Amino acid sequence: MKISLVIPMYNESAIIEEAIRTFSSYMEKRFADWELIFVDDGSADGCGDAVTAAHEKDERIRLCRYTPNRGKGYAVRTGVLAAQGDIILFTDCDNAYGEEAVGRLAEAVEGSGADIVVGSRNLQKDGYEGYTLLRKLASKAYIKVIAIAAGFKLSDSQCGIKGFRADIAKKIFSHCEVDRFAFDLEVIMIATKLGAKIGEMPVKVINHRESTVHVLRDSVKMLRDVHAMKKRIKKQNIQ
Repeated sequence: MKISLVIPMYNESAIIEEAIRTFSSYMEKRFADWELIFVDDGSADGCGDAVTAAHEKDERIRLCRYTPNRGKGYAVRTGVLAAQGDIILFTDCDNAYGEEAVGRLAEAVEGSGADIVVGSRNLQKDGYEGYTLLRKLASKAYIKVIAIAAGFKLSDSQCGIKGFRADIAKKIFSHCEVDRFAFDLEVIMIATKLGAKIGEMPVKVINHRESTVHVLRDSVKMLRDVHAMKKRIKKQNIQ
């Protein structure tokens, strides 16, 4: 069974070489057949060049590159549709949840009977370990508001690590249109319409970066996006 790991990136020159080493070393140790796909989302700092150099040494390390910048949703969609594995995973370039979470996620997709497995910081007490109290409360409130609006029962739809059986991933992402951060919700909405079985897996953030989410402003925008997505997806012929 082949495992594909998709890593979206934008101006990550400060961490890309470490990311290549960390993820490729783990994939080599953990899986018999694998590929690592970095998607350069129109970066201006040349971070994709490090992936090109790594590819020359190991063809299992691949680069998808385009300009201009389109957003994380577009980057993940590009990587998923290019992936050749039986199980397709994605996580962030900063390895926020640790590489061991990648292995657990692949196991969960393979062994749980779910079509999709979503990481969640809300399933264990230590999921938000290292967060300030204010950031923790803000994150939980943001996720709760969005979940209610979208009609989800998932505990953490916005978590940045998710895994899919390849057949369902290709179906879902071929219908996706959202290029930026609301793409997680679009993915789950389309999966729900397809009747996909969705599971959750506990994760904790071990590598912290400053959040770019402004809770009040982004919640209002996300609610508008959710409303528009629900109307569009309801009308779409998705099968």
